Amino acid sequence: MSGPGIDDAFTVLPYRQLGDAALARAAEHGVSHADFRFERVQDQTVAVRDGVLQSARDREDLGFAVRVLHRGAWGFASGVVLTAEEAARVADAAVEVALLAAEMTSTPIDLAREPVHRDAEWVSAYRLDPFDVPVPEKAALLVDWTDRLRRHDAVDHAAAYLLQVKEQKYYADLAGTRTTQQRIRLQPGFEAMGAHGDVFDSMASIAPPVGRGWEYLLAGDPDAWDWDAELAETPDLLAEKLRAPTVDPGTYDLVIHPSNLWLTIHESIGHATELDRALGYEANYAGTSFATPDRLGTLQYGSAVMNVTGDRVQLHGLATVGYDDEGVETQQWDIIRDGVLVGYQLDRAMAAMLPHLNPGPDGSGRSNGCAYADSPGHVPVQRMANVSLEPAPDGPTTEELVAGVERGLYVVGDKSWSIDMQRFNFQFTGQRFFRIEHGRLAGQVRDAAYQATTTDFWRSMEVVGGPETWVLGGAFNCGKAQPGQVASVSHGCPTALFRDVRILNTAEEAGH
Repeated sequence: MSGPGIDDAFTVLPYRQLGDAALARAAEHGVSHADFRFERVQDQTVAVRDGVLQSARDREDLGFAVRVLHRGAWGFASGVVLTAEEAARVADAAVEVALLAAEMTSTPIDLAREPVHRDAEWVSAYRLDPFDVPVPEKAALLVDWTDRLRRHDAVDHAAAYLLQVKEQKYYADLAGTRTTQQRIRLQPGFEAMGAHGDVFDSMASIAPPVGRGWEYLLAGDPDAWDWDAELAETPDLLAEKLRAPTVDPGTYDLVIHPSNLWLTIHESIGHATELDRALGYEANYAGTSFATPDRLGTLQYGSAVMNVTGDRVQLHGLATVGYDDEGVETQQWDIIRDGVLVGYQLDRAMAAMLPHLNPGPDGSGRSNGCAYADSPGHVPVQRMANVSLEPAPDGPTTEELVAGVERGLYVVGDKSWSIDMQRFNFQFTGQRFFRIEHGRLAGQVRDAAYQATTTDFWRSMEVVGGPETWVLGGAFNCGKAQPGQVASVSHGCPTALFRDVRILNTAEEAGH
């Protein structure tokens, strides 16, 4: 399935002429590398609460950027005036920045070599452009969702929202690569809120954000989430949760559903295996990583059933593109194989460094397509790919995993989390924690969080479910860099069984 093609409203814009002017001027300065990026990013948010439209906001970001590598240092500048003269001026500004940066750069930057891609075009997999759907139709759908939730006695308030993004991008560099791309992504959701006695809580949708179009929200469409079924069951789940007993802290076996496990993957694997973070490039803002390059090929990250890939090609993935913001064709690669750390997420500069740091299993010196900027006003940085845990080809169902637990908890849906600056010590909560007694679900408990170190947790993973348990989850709002940038990323995983994990009672811990 492919989209209907890149919009005429984008292709009529003068990005090729601007790119030619900018690159020609950069070449006159004798730079070793220059790239030009022209972007149009549209986003729309619609939000409803208790049957009333709260907000409907549209925003568009349109402009271009020039990045150069000169005398071993990066230079960057951007603009919004769409003339050849302005494109040349922005290129001059980028070179001036590089000259200043070169005076402060002790180790010259090198870039991994990449093939040239001439006039490549890519469109993400969707059928119906959500930006073609009138806002009143979207608002009416969300109003209906909140009205249906509030018919239940347990629901005092209900909210629903829809985030939509269309990203169009043209890239060109001095080597001759030219790419034009368009992708669409959606994040719909709802939340029901209620109280019982002195307990207030909520129950939210577990529908993942996706790289799909409006078809994801259409009842009966083969590509849609089953919204009707989830809207019907959520109030009863909330009612049970409000009356559930508080959890007894201790050690439990956990069966974790993909709607919860994706976030643990994101925080404890996805961020930990970004090479720039592992090298300390993010230390001043978002921290470092325990998974340092000297441990590549030897670190027992998890158990032998743990196999994790990175990719920017997964169908409907939020980080999926055809080519990254350095002109690298996207791909899939191993990050963890049989529980051992074997790879990192890399842009071209990081890829050039890695063989010198550790000439181990991922010493090819090739980028795996992880450069991304969230707007024309921001410089590309190394960003997270879709990072996913593979299912077992003949693995068990979720029901079979539960049946193998004598005393444990079944965890569904993400909620709050906390992890340290090295991506090592963490705790995660969830939407729903169900007791497992003698292989059967025995009702919900409240106030639960699981706590571990990253390696202890993943080494305790005894079984991963089969392909039928695999779900592609993810987030719209992964933050990184200074100035801050936001990116969307998906994480697929099966249901999985973890043995002897520490469970906290969050209500008891709150005053400590």
